[in-house]
Amino acid sequence: MLKKLLIIFQNLPKLHRSIIIGSSAFLVLLLIIPASNEDSASDDIKVGKRIQLALPEDIVPGGSQPSQSVLPQRSVGSQNTTAIQPLPSLENTDGIEQSGTLSGRTLKKKVKAQDALTELAHLSWQTVKVRSGDSLALILKRLGFSAQTTYAVSTAKGKDSKLLKRLNVGDKLRIASNETKQLAALEYPLSKTDTLFINLVGDSYQSHRESKTVDIREAFSFGTITSSFWNAGVTAGLNDSQIINFANIFGWDIDFALDIREGDSFHITFEKKYIEGEYIGTGNILAAEITNQGEVFQAIRFTDDEYYSPDGKSMRKAFLRAPVSFKYISSSFKPRRFHPVQKRWKAHKGIDYAAKRGTPVVAAGNGKVTHATYNKYNGNYVFIQHGNGIVTKYLHFSKRPSVKKGQRVKQGQTIGYVGATGLAAGPHLHYEFLLNGVHRNPRTVKLPDARPIAKKYKAEFMLLANERLEALSGAKNALLSTQASDIAPND
Repeated sequence: MLKKLLIIFQNLPKLHRSIIIGSSAFLVLLLIIPASNEDSASDDIKVGKRIQLALPEDIVPGGSQPSQSVLPQRSVGSQNTTAIQPLPSLENTDGIEQSGTLSGRTLKKKVKAQDALTELAHLSWQTVKVRSGDSLALILKRLGFSAQTTYAVSTAKGKDSKLLKRLNVGDKLRIASNETKQLAALEYPLSKTDTLFINLVGDSYQSHRESKTVDIREAFSFGTITSSFWNAGVTAGLNDSQIINFANIFGWDIDFALDIREGDSFHITFEKKYIEGEYIGTGNILAAEITNQGEVFQAIRFTDDEYYSPDGKSMRKAFLRAPVSFKYISSSFKPRRFHPVQKRWKAHKGIDYAAKRGTPVVAAGNGKVTHATYNKYNGNYVFIQHGNGIVTKYLHFSKRPSVKKGQRVKQGQTIGYVGATGLAAGPHLHYEFLLNGVHRNPRTVKLPDARPIAKKYKAEFMLLANERLEALSGAKNALLSTQASDIAPND
């Protein structure tokens, strides 16, 4: 219990620690005085009488006038004395004797615990930024700590101490030393919400992880396409991740490189995250709508983290239209094309997606890898066998594939990276789609729908979908009203 108390105390703000130390010292002094004059207690102190003591101003936050604290008295046999109860924060701690009276030994142990709290309040903190090539051992060595200390910290009790083995460049560590130059505490922010704490308790280190509560608020955004969907998203205030996620939601129905037209529009409701009132970033897209060439597509996120149309059909098809985020199509599916490297006319049985070298390529659907190797024509490449006689092929990776022959992959799993190996004039992905051994145009082949929402969740989903769409519609109407008032002529 004492160990846990020390950890909690150390993590308090400095002002709070000072208040606790001052209050505890003052009350310990009060305990010692009646204990040493027990035989000569004043006749004015009666059993059942309350004693009121005003706390000094220097231990009250902000210097405000403290309220009076009433210390309860306790009868001991028939003696006419008042016994002040032990401090609540020091009760039931390891090494402190539990007693109904205040013996000299009890007081000594209380003072010892108070000394430990005082020591924690005098830690010396410093912040260290993780450099390239750094490890916990190198960092602690620079700070003058021994290899034994590094080992003790990295093997601290608690399952989260292993996180110190995965330090990232730019991360910051807060490290505290005590008056004997021992490493007494370490704080490692894992994210905006989670922090790892390592504390010296007694002669060993203990770790624990704390998470801050995230407040979720809903927000609304919209945009109209004038040049590209990406530019419209940026203008609407969406970040890169939101734009990509939005495109992925509708990626089975709309080709965002070729199908988008000027005048198309979109609306979106999404999460905004706050910690203690401070904005820390966006969360999930809750509902989305896009009007493409006059056709409206809507999607609602359900509790299984999947997106469905308003009638419960999955927005996810069995295969991705494009397994890579690309800049443009450098060569389409066509029966006759002049090969830029071989310098001859031949059929082009796939689509070339031009993209930056190193762009991740993902599996278009669930399946089993049948080829993952290199040859002088395809460069580094992967073939995946799917169900229903479907095979997809991915050519010209920058380096060896990220998967192996015989491995099962899931839709969206990275299998390699865009390159220009083999017969390639520049960095791009050559993608092929075969049905029963016959090449089909990946852009136009009919893709089977994924499973709709389960029947047992259909009613729950419909309620949520109606709620989400009403919120989306309300935000749109409010927007239209605002726009109408902005353009109305002044009287």
